[in-house]
Amino acid sequence: MSPKALILGLMFAFIWSSAFTSARVIVSHAPPLGALSLRFFLSGIIALIIAIWLRQNFKLTKNQLHATIIFGICQNTIYLGLNFVAMQWIEASLAAIIASSMPLLVALLGWLFLGQRLSIMGVAGLGIGFLGVTLIMGFRLNTGISELGLIYCVLGALALSIATLAVRNTNSEGNLMVIVGYQMLIGGASLSIFSIMLETYIIVFNWTLLVAFVYTTLVPGLIATVIWFWLVNEIGAVKAATFHFLNPFFGVSIAAVMLSEPLGVSDYLGVLIVTIGILLVQTSKQSS
Repeated sequence: MSPKALILGLMFAFIWSSAFTSARVIVSHAPPLGALSLRFFLSGIIALIIAIWLRQNFKLTKNQLHATIIFGICQNTIYLGLNFVAMQWIEASLAAIIASSMPLLVALLGWLFLGQRLSIMGVAGLGIGFLGVTLIMGFRLNTGISELGLIYCVLGALALSIATLAVRNTNSEGNLMVIVGYQMLIGGASLSIFSIMLETYIIVFNWTLLVAFVYTTLVPGLIATVIWFWLVNEIGAVKAATFHFLNPFFGVSIAAVMLSEPLGVSDYLGVLIVTIGILLVQTSKQSS
C-alpha cells in the first residue's frame, strides 16, 4: 500500500468515525431524515460544481450508473437514514461499533453470494467478529438501550456492505466527483420523500446544530466519500475495508470526548474482539 493510500485511509477512518458524533448532535436538534436529506442535496450540488470546475464527464457508463444507484440507495438512503433515525435513541459510540462490522459483512456476503472462498482463519474471524458485536449489543440491551435502534444500525451495516460490494469493480474513469454528486442527490431525493411522509419539522436552531450540520455536510458527507471511492478504486474493496479496523477505537473515543458518553469494560472488550475478527478476515487468504 502506498504512503498516499495509507494517509488517506487513516484520514477516512477518523472522519467516518467522527460522523456518528456529529449525527448524534444533529438528531437532537432536528428531524433526522430531513436534516440528512438536506445534507445530501448540499453535498451533491457542491460535488457537481467541483466536477464542472474539473471538466469531468457527466455521462456515466452503464456499470457506473448501476453502481451509483445502488450505492446511493444502500449507503445514503438505507445505511445513513437508519443510523440517523437510530441515534435518536442510542449512543453514537454504539452505532460506530456496529458499523465497524462492515468488513466482516462484506467478507460474509462475498463468501455466500459471490463465490469468494475464505480460509479457516477467515471463517474463524467472521465468528469472532460477530461475537464481539453480540457482546456489546447484549450488554447494552441489559442496560435498557433501544432494541429498535440496534436493529436499525444492524440493517444499516448490512446495506453499507452491499454498497461497498456494488462499487468494488467500478472505475471512476476521470469522473469521480460526478459519481459522488449523483449518488448523494439520489440519497437526498429518496430521503426527502420519507421525511415528508413520516416526520414533524421541529427544529431547535443554535450554533451547535449549525456547526455539526456544516461539518457533517462538508467533511464526512463530501470529503470522506471522495476518499472512500478513491481507496476502493485504487487499492480494492478488501484492502480499503481494513481501515474500518480503526472505527471502533475512533468512534468510541470521539463520542466519549465530545459527548461524554460512558464506556464500560464490555465496550472495550467488544471493540477488541471485533478488531481481531476483522483482522483475521482481512489477512486470511481469499479466492474466487
